[in-house]
Amino acid sequence: MSRGFSSISSTMRILIRAYDALLYSMALIAAATLVWLMVSVVLSVAMRNFGVQPWAWLFTSAEYGLLYMTMLGAPWLVREKGHVHIELVTAALPPYLRRIVSRTVAAACVLVSLILAWYGLELFLTNIERSDYDVRAYFYPRWLLTITFPIAFSLMAVEFSRFVFGPNLMHSGEAGIHE
Repeated sequence: MSRGFSSISSTMRILIRAYDALLYSMALIAAATLVWLMVSVVLSVAMRNFGVQPWAWLFTSAEYGLLYMTMLGAPWLVREKGHVHIELVTAALPPYLRRIVSRTVAAACVLVSLILAWYGLELFLTNIERSDYDVRAYFYPRWLLTITFPIAFSLMAVEFSRFVFGPNLMHSGEAGIHE
């Protein structure tokens, strides 16, 4: 019997490591995209200052980068409690009530994330079905943009679920800025 549990435990460890690798890889891509955004803006401004028209793809890639950076980095931000939330109310609550409020807010975040993941999946599948392209500087399949919605929002739902069912709360109970 213990052999079966160790097999499940081993499989779970592998799955958790794979999930963590995916989450951190997405965050790394988001960080690299932020660097690209800085480079593309500096390059575009420099080109304009030298009287040269910036390449059309430079602006378009920056727009795409904003979407990818936001969507790919969001699940990691949830895990790290890096998203913006105000703790003025939760700081004034007694600990038992703070736990209830924090877990309720996290559960609402799970629900919203799942709804957005569902609609994102529908949009992604519609883009594939219609063979939609974003046509600006170049033809870019729209599904390459919208695939980020179901993936990122599903992972955000998982991360918010950790605050619903796990030992840690989303809210610290301390008002003010904490770094």
